[in-house]
Order: sequence, then C-alpha cells, then structure tokens
Amino acid sequence: MPFAKAANGVRLAYQTAGRGPALVLLAGQANNHHWWDGIREDFESRYQTVTLDWRGTGDSDKPDEPYSTTGFADDVIAVLDDLGVDRAAVYGTSMGGRVAQWLGARHAERVRALILGCTSPGGRHGIERGPEIRQSLIDPDPATARQALLELMYTPEWLAHNAGPFHTLGDPDMPAYAKRRHLMASNRHDAWDALPDIASPTLIVHGTEDRFNPAANAPLLAERIPGARTRLIPGARHAYFEEFRSVAGPLVLDFLDETHH
Repeated sequence: MPFAKAANGVRLAYQTAGRGPALVLLAGQANNHHWWDGIREDFESRYQTVTLDWRGTGDSDKPDEPYSTTGFADDVIAVLDDLGVDRAAVYGTSMGGRVAQWLGARHAERVRALILGCTSPGGRHGIERGPEIRQSLIDPDPATARQALLELMYTPEWLAHNAGPFHTLGDPDMPAYAKRRHLMASNRHDAWDALPDIASPTLIVHGTEDRFNPAANAPLLAERIPGARTRLIPGARHAYFEEFRSVAGPLVLDFLDETHH
C-alpha cells in the first residue's frame, strides 16, 4: 500500500482505483477509507478514485497530538503530491466535507470541482445536532449507542433489509485518544469566513431527514459559496451516499461531467 508523508513526517496510507481524472473521496470523522466501500465503484469507470486513511485511522500513523480540519486538508494535498496529481475533483462527506471546504478555500488551484455532502460550515454559524442526539450517542450501553448511530445514518426501512457490515460507524481499531482527537477537530471546525474564497464549481448534497448533521446547514453553505448549487435527497439520513446511492451517484457524476474542463 502506498504512503504519502505529511509535512511533519506522519505517514498517510492512501488507496486508488479506477482510471481517468482524479476524484478524491473523503470519509467522515473517525472513519477510514472503508467508508466508501461499495460506493467508489460507481465512479471508477470514469475517474481514478483516491481515498486516504485520515491520520489516527486505518494504516496511517496515529500521533497523539492535536488534529484539525485544516491539517487534514494539508494531508490530502500531501497525498495528491505523492500521486503527482495537480488538480482533482473533491467529494467530501460529513467531516470529510468540512475538510473539503478548506481544500476549496485554501488550495483552490488544486480543486477543479467540489462536492460537499451532509456537512456544515461549523462554528457559531453551523447548526448543531440536538442535545438528545448527542446524548443517545454516548449511551453507557455500547449496543444502544450503536443502534442510535445506525438510525441516524440509515432509514428504518433500509436497516430492516440490510444486515451490514456497516462501514460508516467508525474505524473499530482506532485508539481511544485518536477518536477524541478526531471529535475535537470536527467540533472546532469553522470555515465560515473562508467559504467565499471557494472558486471551484460546488455542489452541496444533503438528505432531508439528516438529524446527525442537520439539513439546515446546506443552505448556509450555499449562501456563502459563490455559485454553489444544492440538491436535497428526500427521505435520506446521514449516509445518503450509501442508502440512496442510485440517486446520489448519478447526481455527482452528472455534476462532474458538466464541470469537467
């Protein structure tokens, strides 16, 4: 497996598949590249998909030091540099969408198109999940907390017909300190002032029933990012890209085709 090296020497595992222009797929908080299992194939006939294991996850190094969404964006650039990719389309979901905001704002010359999925500008302008949601995720019974997370990710209908395995519930092998570092990085994200600097064509995608990262964040992002367009997926929860892949995949591909130049 290839590794890129971050500026401070941290080794970052990354994965590529498919052929064509580069499409970077960014996973959610405390997850590794498996977040995209079963989905990246939708893009591989036309794009070279690039994923990475965030620092703290998967096969990447796991230093016990502060992480940040700006730092994660620098890690993505290190991977692109290692691959020799000058410009890529970037599709970030959840915390990956927070990281993607920084890529679009601070590394505009490297991003030819941007897709922000189920994400938030963060900070005092971002709309947080409700206290009852936060409480359900820290239930002392691990099985109850896991079920709460599953129901935030997927609809009851989908869960009734899909037994898993589920790749969006966190990297099971992550050390506890790294999970805390990821949580802090996500919580401290605030790209509000930088969003107007995004120059790439931008698509914002969100499920209408997302309570994990409320759908009310989509119009906030759209108002701040010049020319951004928004597509809401009716009935979808946080993992819209998986459960509603028959809708979300073509949406993203059409946008990428339209903006490819």
